[in-house]
Amino acid sequence: MKRRLFSAPIVEQNTAPLGVKVPAQTSATGKLPDAVRHCRWIATDLNAEHFGVYMLNVSSEGVTMTACFDSNYPEFCRAAPQLAGIDRKQLARHARASTAPCWWGKNAAFADVMQDLPFAPRIGASDISTSGLAFPVNTERGQSGVVVFSGTELMAEADSIHEFHGRCFSLFEAVYRIRRTEAERAPAISRRELECLRLTSAGCTSEEIARQLKLSVHTANQYLTQTAQKLNAVNRMHAVAKALRLGLIG
Repeated sequence: MKRRLFSAPIVEQNTAPLGVKVPAQTSATGKLPDAVRHCRWIATDLNAEHFGVYMLNVSSEGVTMTACFDSNYPEFCRAAPQLAGIDRKQLARHARASTAPCWWGKNAAFADVMQDLPFAPRIGASDISTSGLAFPVNTERGQSGVVVFSGTELMAEADSIHEFHGRCFSLFEAVYRIRRTEAERAPAISRRELECLRLTSAGCTSEEIARQLKLSVHTANQYLTQTAQKLNAVNRMHAVAKALRLGLIG
């Protein structure tokens, strides 16, 4: 029995690159746990142990990946086991430039299937022990992302790759709408508060933040406390996790 992302009726179909059929309308009434559950269903169908959904962000430093959630949800993804051994910059560049699925690993059965697909390039070293499959996706508003699955026993039939890709397009559209709705409901956070939060996410201490932003340590801490209160977070790291999920910082 096929699973459908959320219960809204699909009124028409449009075609994404590679001929993937994706829903033209996706319900915006779902919640993030709903999206995680559906991503877990896709992972189960692929026999994947780990999964992750990432937004792509373009800056002067290149293309970066910001996690929306992964298989550790509701915990914030830190170790990102679904990307073990893979160069994130290489994956991000590929996902930004192409909608073709890409894969990695040395699971022989999985590799035999993927090597016969001319549109799906192999990335990374051939000796990576955990196999992975990444589906570049985008929304109607132009936001790009990538949905990643990995595991030692990952498996997919060649004729099912387009179907999985279509399910990932639908999933990503829903995640994007959920994040946008939550961000619109979030209280206003000042530019300075976001700067402090962004530096915290990079591992900076209050002293380092104060030095970089030319603030007193007291003021830097005050900004972080205010941000945590606005995001209803228990501490600054919880605030960072919430801000990342809402797309307030990248």
